[in-house]
Amino acid sequence: MMCPDPMTEDGVEPVHKPRTTMAMESIELRDGLFGPETMDRLRGLVDLDDRLLSPLDSEDAARALARTEILITSWGTPRIGAELLDRAPRLRAVVHSAGSVKWWVDPVVWQRGVLVSSAATANAQPVAEYTLAMIILAGKRVLWPASHDPRGGWNPLQQVGNYGTTIGIVGASRTGRRVIEMLAALDVDVLVYDPWVGERELAGRAERVGSLIELAERSDVLSVHAPALPATRHMIDASVLAAMREGAVLINTARGSLLDHEALRHEIQRRPLYAVLDVTDPEPLPPSDPLLSHPAVLLTPHVAGSAGNELRRLGSSAVDEVERLVGGQPLLHAVAETELAVSA
Repeated sequence: MMCPDPMTEDGVEPVHKPRTTMAMESIELRDGLFGPETMDRLRGLVDLDDRLLSPLDSEDAARALARTEILITSWGTPRIGAELLDRAPRLRAVVHSAGSVKWWVDPVVWQRGVLVSSAATANAQPVAEYTLAMIILAGKRVLWPASHDPRGGWNPLQQVGNYGTTIGIVGASRTGRRVIEMLAALDVDVLVYDPWVGERELAGRAERVGSLIELAERSDVLSVHAPALPATRHMIDASVLAAMREGAVLINTARGSLLDHEALRHEIQRRPLYAVLDVTDPEPLPPSDPLLSHPAVLLTPHVAGSAGNELRRLGSSAVDEVERLVGGQPLLHAVAETELAVSA
């Protein structure tokens, strides 16, 4: 697959540094993901083409792809399919410095033996941090003016707090599992609904329940971390919302399509129920949507995932994977084709 390197003057064959190219939507994104130190580390590992391939159908990109062995991608990368692979005969790995590869990588990539890696685990960390923060603040009832009046003074008997509460996790995904790990620091009970996970996989950190309805009935906070699939669309529907306890909190940091927003509009008008929505469907909601002004709903503009300095974690994770490739080690965050059907 790779051409041999020429011998040095003393007859010692130099260490091969695989030709590596980056493809993503902008230089600004590249610089946000890969700080100077991370770029220096990458250059020490590979023969890096300093050009950014965007778009991938130009003559300049064609010349670069013909030599590329490792392709580092991120948001804004065109879909990688048979046509691109035909122009990149040396390609042996796609290292994605963002979350899901589902929308970027065609199954033909695996069929041709190209390795695929993702920074989804790194991207799960800030989502889990956001979720934990919202769980704690929701328990203290400081997120919604209607539930806590700061002018009323301190009253130790008011019905707030997190001690002994029950947190329901919908989906033991990367993010869901990280949230479970973080919740171990709190005095709370943790339940999980995920038909694909068993008790043994939860390692005693959470109790698995058999249905979404049971999870809703038993939880003070219901936090959604399932993938967006045809089967999960509106999984948080009217029946699940109706089963939630009075004053319970719904948190959605996954995808807006998992929640039936019309059912939520109805339920929060009917009785005390709270919601923290970082994602919606559509996104953003139209200005006339009553959820935007409802006092029991906190909306944030899709900020739970990596942003700002958190992007550097994704770039560092991608370079870690490149280092493993160069060192002949297995990828830590390899993505298998079979995962696409059940992953985000």
